[in-house]
Amino acid sequence: MFSRSNSLFVLPNLNYGYKDLEPYMSELQLMIHHTKHHQAYVNAGNAILQRLEKARREGAEIDVKSTLKELSFNIGGHILHSLFWENLAPAGKGGGSPGGALEDAINGEFGGFERFRKEFSQAAVSVEGSGWAALTFCPLTRRVLIMQIEKHNVNVYPTYKILAVLDVFEHAYYIDYKNDRAKFVEAFWSIVNWEEANRRLEMLR
Repeated sequence: MFSRSNSLFVLPNLNYGYKDLEPYMSELQLMIHHTKHHQAYVNAGNAILQRLEKARREGAEIDVKSTLKELSFNIGGHILHSLFWENLAPAGKGGGSPGGALEDAINGEFGGFERFRKEFSQAAVSVEGSGWAALTFCPLTRRVLIMQIEKHNVNVYPTYKILAVLDVFEHAYYIDYKNDRAKFVEAFWSIVNWEEANRRLEMLR
C-alpha cells in the first residue's frame, strides 16, 4: 500500500560548473536557465500541489481542467530540464558520435549518425513556438525515434523513454545566440553527453 507523501519537486544540482560548457553555453546563460527558469517550474509545480492539498483538505472547489493543464506544463518543464542537464557535458568531454549500443541503434534506424543528426536538428529548429527535440526509445517496437515536443507537454509519445533531449525555448539560448536557434542547435552537438544517453539506453535493454 502506498502512503501519502508531502514531498515536493526539487531543483537538481548540476554535475558541472556554470563555466564548464563555455564557449558553447556561457556561464550567465546556464546560470539563469538553471536557477531562474528551471526553478520557476519547480516553484509553480509545488505551488499547484500545495493548492490542491489545501482545497481538498478544506473541501473547496477546484477548476480541475485548468489546474491539471497548468500542472502538466510545470511538471513537464521540471522533468525535461532535469534530463537536459544530465545529457550535457563540459566542453572537450562531450560531442562526437555516440558509440556503443546507442550508435548501433541509431545506425539501424537512421542509416547513420549524420542522417540522425540532420533529422534531430531539423526537429529542434522547426518546433513551433517553444519546445524540445528528443531522442527516445519506443518500448513497443524497441526502436529509437525522434520526438518533437511543443511547450513541455504537447506531442509527447506516452511511455517512450527519453535518451537525449534539447531545450529550444528561447530562454535556453537568448543570451548567447539571440534569436538564432539554429546556431544554438549546432553548438549542442559539441556538448551533448553521449555517455549518459548510452547509460539510459542500457537500462532499458
